[in-house]
Amino acid sequence: MTTTTTHPTLEELNTMTREAFVAALGEVFEYAPWVAESAAAQRPFNSLDALHASMLAAVHASPREQTVRFLCGHPELSATAVRSGTLTSDSQREQQSAGLGDLEQEQGERLAALNKTYLTRHGFPFIACVRHYTRAGLFAELTSRTERDTEQEFAEALRQISFISRLRLSQRVSVGSL
Repeated sequence: MTTTTTHPTLEELNTMTREAFVAALGEVFEYAPWVAESAAAQRPFNSLDALHASMLAAVHASPREQTVRFLCGHPELSATAVRSGTLTSDSQREQQSAGLGDLEQEQGERLAALNKTYLTRHGFPFIACVRHYTRAGLFAELTSRTERDTEQEFAEALRQISFISRLRLSQRVSVGSL
């Protein structure tokens, strides 16, 4: 019996139409299918790392204004959002894995207040690869990163997106041979 996977291999991604490529990878970067569209023009890729690097290059090459809008498209870490199911399926799984849906009301309110302070200071939401932190670590990271310089935080937000997108990409592409 043959098992069929719903995730394309890198070889399949390299030969897909542009539209199919974007449909397969358009959600790797939150609400930014333009990243996958840019990468589609760079095919073929000889590794998942090369594909990811191409996608990151599209983000880093975008004008500052577009990058800030891109950052603002990311959801806050929020117990309320996890419970309400208003996040993308990826963000829902990621935030739930960090236990954010299980926060007590007081912790949820504290998280909301920290998010608001961060957003007010930096002009974009706090972004962290939640799979790299414990729940307590996320609170500590949010608190310490709020005090940083905005330029430093801008770079850190992009670094965190690199971690998030690499994990998402590895979940969407089946390991296959080239």
